[in-house]
Amino acid sequence: MNIGIDKIGFYTPEQYVDMEKLAEVRGVEPAKYTIGIGQERMAVASLHEDAVSMAVNAALSILDDEDRKAIDLVLFGTESGVDHSKSAAVWVHHLTGIQKNARSFELKQACYSATGGIKMALGHIALNPESKALVIGSDIAKYGLNTSGEPTQGAGAVAMVISSDPRILVLDNDSAALTKDISDFWRPLYSDYAFVDGKFSNESYLSFLEDVWENYKEKTDRDLKDFEAVCFHLPYTKMAKKAILRLTKDAKEETERLMTHYENSIVYNKQVGNIYTGSLYLSLLSLLEQSSKLTEGSRIGLFSYGSGAVGEFFSGTVQPRYEDFLNKEMHEATLENRRELPIEEYEELLQKSLPKDGSDFEAKSDQLSEGRAYLVAIKENIRKYEIK
Repeated sequence: MNIGIDKIGFYTPEQYVDMEKLAEVRGVEPAKYTIGIGQERMAVASLHEDAVSMAVNAALSILDDEDRKAIDLVLFGTESGVDHSKSAAVWVHHLTGIQKNARSFELKQACYSATGGIKMALGHIALNPESKALVIGSDIAKYGLNTSGEPTQGAGAVAMVISSDPRILVLDNDSAALTKDISDFWRPLYSDYAFVDGKFSNESYLSFLEDVWENYKEKTDRDLKDFEAVCFHLPYTKMAKKAILRLTKDAKEETERLMTHYENSIVYNKQVGNIYTGSLYLSLLSLLEQSSKLTEGSRIGLFSYGSGAVGEFFSGTVQPRYEDFLNKEMHEATLENRRELPIEEYEELLQKSLPKDGSDFEAKSDQLSEGRAYLVAIKENIRKYEIK
């Protein structure tokens, strides 16, 4: 049975910061941001947007009534959860109108958990071929002003419908995974911001990649020549370039092919920034929608990494007429029609936060766009979401 991605869509906030302008204000050469880490714009979430509302918006962009009836599993990967008990998936299930006889829960393992959700969905569909699963990765990467992580912030969500006989990408049952207890990036319960050992985290990422890749080759007898492209988790887009060079060890033919697709796979991420659990799948979506060289049967490698740490390498094959089931024009318009935030406004917004003392919160209605899901209020410690 073929199982994989039948639909995929994404959402990002309607405002961004220009990275060159941020660099100038920070007294940094702009090329350090635009070339050194490979970022051009950084999505910024308002107070009325969180992991839940972004996930709902991403899901609404792809779901139809047939999906709502067939989906009986909602899996939400995030490290930006809004409640220690109630899962973000429950709100998504309700706000998207999915039929009631479904399981809905949240997954956590840094940036890896959406991949974990996909793997669980594959098993569920294998046992229940008529079912569908909704898998979401949604996060806000927030490190604070004037921090080393500031230029790698971002916000957004990717939603995927997993089903049998998928129209976009069949996912192969060929994974190689690795878990190690390390401290390269973490966020304690008491902290709004993550802690990171940047150099160690980068090297851990590459070390995990090498390990799972060698394991994958042993299990499948495949090599780089069998892959048209490889997509990576992208804390920043330059990371994928480092990863390709680590895999190819400068083998010219393989390097040139993978680098060509690398450029297509980072188009969207360059405009959004780091979205943690959704970053790998935003890169995959960018590749699918921006590459003219993918053909039916092209095998795409996927490397997922979540600090702490879990890594996994797996693959999928492109399906016939996959382009017909994407929303390229809508996604490009989403990125193009955003508002640029002046740096002063961005700095003011980044220092604001929702109440932590039980106070009520209400979003300003003039900030809400038609057809979008938002956190409209917190009343008596209960979050209220609506679709305007």
